Formats: sequence, structure tokens, C-alpha cells
Amino acid sequence: MKLDGAQREIMEGARGETLAKVMKTLVSYGEAFGAEKMVPVTSKGGHLVTSFGLGVMKPVYALMDTLIEGGALSAQPFSVDPRPLAKEIPVNFFQNLLFKIMYSKQADYEKQLEKLGLMNPKAFTCTCYMDEVGNKPEKGEVLSWAESSAVVYANSVLGARCNRNSGIIELFGSIAGYVPYFGLLTDEGRKASWKIVVKTTRKPEAQILGSAIGMKVVEDVPYITGLSSWLGNELNDDVRSYLKDMGAAAASNGAVGLYHVENLTPEAVERGSALIQKDAREYVIDDAELERVKKSYPCIWKNPDAKPKLCFIGCPHLSLSQLQSWTERLESRGGKLKIPVIMTCAPAVAEVFNKTAYAPRLKKTGVILSSICPLMYMNNPLCGKMPVITNSNKLRTYTSARYYTDDEILNYITTGAVQ
Repeated sequence: MKLDGAQREIMEGARGETLAKVMKTLVSYGEAFGAEKMVPVTSKGGHLVTSFGLGVMKPVYALMDTLIEGGALSAQPFSVDPRPLAKEIPVNFFQNLLFKIMYSKQADYEKQLEKLGLMNPKAFTCTCYMDEVGNKPEKGEVLSWAESSAVVYANSVLGARCNRNSGIIELFGSIAGYVPYFGLLTDEGRKASWKIVVKTTRKPEAQILGSAIGMKVVEDVPYITGLSSWLGNELNDDVRSYLKDMGAAAASNGAVGLYHVENLTPEAVERGSALIQKDAREYVIDDAELERVKKSYPCIWKNPDAKPKLCFIGCPHLSLSQLQSWTERLESRGGKLKIPVIMTCAPAVAEVFNKTAYAPRLKKTGVILSSICPLMYMNNPLCGKMPVITNSNKLRTYTSARYYTDDEILNYITTGAVQ
């Protein structure tokens, strides 16, 4: 790899042995993917996917101590994925005990994060790009992130540039201030090798559409046509929320790090079909294909006919407009819950939402508003055995939670039955 003078000085130890090791690691990482050079990280904020203080992650904590002691701190303030614990979430005695054992290092780990450059105590969310959070990258900025749903959103909806990095490597990029130049950082790597043709008779469910795309293209870049006829050509709050959920499903059911939507996402608006490679394959998605994809999801509950004990809405975290929309939808159905419902959002989004007239209305329905990571909650073996339902394809993919569409979820939590 070709390094400039400043980069070579770092790797040769001019700024300390610890930072030299960080740079050597990034160079090795880049060389593994054929990168020929390093480029500066230009975003104002980093993001770390590893937010949980699992007792077994001793090497991570030792690494963090080494970085702190060596003065290799983040060159930019960073946000972190959601916390795995929250006092407002209902748990029984044994679940609570297991949580305390599993995440015994949470408090200590958060102290390490603060020393390394954590933005603030509220910066725990997978939707770090929300306006309220304060870590929204600009178009064309180079990032060092790993959280899959955040990476795909930043690349696609915001037009920033970031590879699907691994955990810790993302932090190294923020510490060194450089990342290897390959993949989705390059113009060629951002071209689409798939053309997705949406031919549905109604607005596709974002979670199922993203799932279908992810399972078909896997890690490739898709160019989606026909979707703007349902979403329009303006990136308003509702459209951004739709694309957030679609992208998260594509990133978890596949490994999509970037998609383009014709007439809608910034690079597609600028360059149009020029983003599609000449040999791109085509995938047509109609009503029947979406139904086929949905029916392919397995139910891994011990008793498939069990009555759900809990419902999670918000993985990734909900936007302000989604919280408002869910409040209105619950009220339209009488606002009475048949099972406990947890809606999750970023702490900063919750802070803004709680100042609106919607907050007491949502609370009146009985919904629990939290900033927990639903995935981390479900990874507790005792919680994982519970029959939990969700409208998140990401949560369905990584846990035992059972997926239902937004309409099905609304019916289930207000009537106790699904149509």
C-alpha cells in the first residue's frame, strides 16, 4: 500500500507505539481487500458498534485500556450502538439476574468509552444519523462505521461513503483518522450490479422488500426502480424512515452496504441509470414475490401457537415521525394493548418526543418507550425462549422473535389476534 508522509510517520511510531499499531492494523486490513492507499476520515463523528459490556469480552477491555494508556484516543467524537440494559423493560427475577451476570462489565466499559471519545451519555443508538443525535454525515464524507443499518443508511440515503467495517476496526479508523480506500469508498464500487424492478400493486412493506433484496443481491449494490411511484421523489421524514427500515432488512438478511433508488436517493438523482453496470442482473419484485419471501421466514418458537408475551417495535430505533405515526395508529384502534409493547428510539429522539403532545398520548396506551437494543435483550437465553413478536426483519433474523407486518402487529397488540 502506498502511504503518504504523515501516514508513514504514524506507522513508524512518530506519534507513539500504540497509534503505530493501530495504523499497521488498518493497513493490513486494507491490503486484505486490495486497497492501494489510505484516505482521511472526513466526517465529524465516528460510531462504534460494540456497546455491550459482556463479561466474556476481556480482550476488548484490555485493548481499550491499552489505547487509553497509549494516548490513542478517537480523533473525532463517536456515538455507540444502544445499551443492552434498561430499567423500564419488564423482566422477571431470573432474567434480571442473568442480565447482570452477562453484562457485568457494562459500567466499566462505558467509562472506557468516555475516555476514548464518546460524544455524550445519550449517544447510544443504532440510528446515530438522526438529526436529534448530532452525528449525521454529509454527502461525500468518508466515515469509519461498522453498524450495518447505519452504514447502509449513510451510504444510500445521505450519500456519505463507508465500507461495512468490522467492530473495533471502525474505532481504529476514527483514532488514526484514516481508512483504507476500497469498496464503497470508490466510484466504481458504488455502481450497481443489480437492477431491482418493483412491480407491486400496493406500497411494499419496507421490511419485506429489503429482505427480498438482501437475500437476492447479498453484498452487491442494487439500483431500485419503481419504488418512487409509491414513495414520491422527496426525501421527507416518512420516506427516510421507510428507507431506514428497508435498508436495515437488506443489510441483515443479506449484506447490502449501499442501494440506489431511482429519482430519490442523492446519487441516483444525480447520475440516474449511469450508476448501473452494463452487465447488471435484473430482479423483478411483485406482490407474489413479496408473499413468497414472507412465507419463507421460519418460526422457531418451541410452540408455534403460543400467545406472544412481548412485542418489540423499533429495530433499528424509531424516528420521531414513526413514534408520532404509531401513536396515531394505536389511538385509531382504541389505544388499549393486549400484550406489553416496547417501542425503542435514540435517547436524544426520546428527549425531543417527550416534549411533544404525542408523548402523554403514547404513554396512555401503555406502550413502554425505551432506548434499549432489542437484539441484546433477546440474546439473554431466558428472554430468547419467550414468544416475542416484532415488525423488525433484522430482529427476526438475529433472534427467535417472530415477524409480522406493521398492520398485523397493530391488529395483534390491540385485539390479541392476527388476521
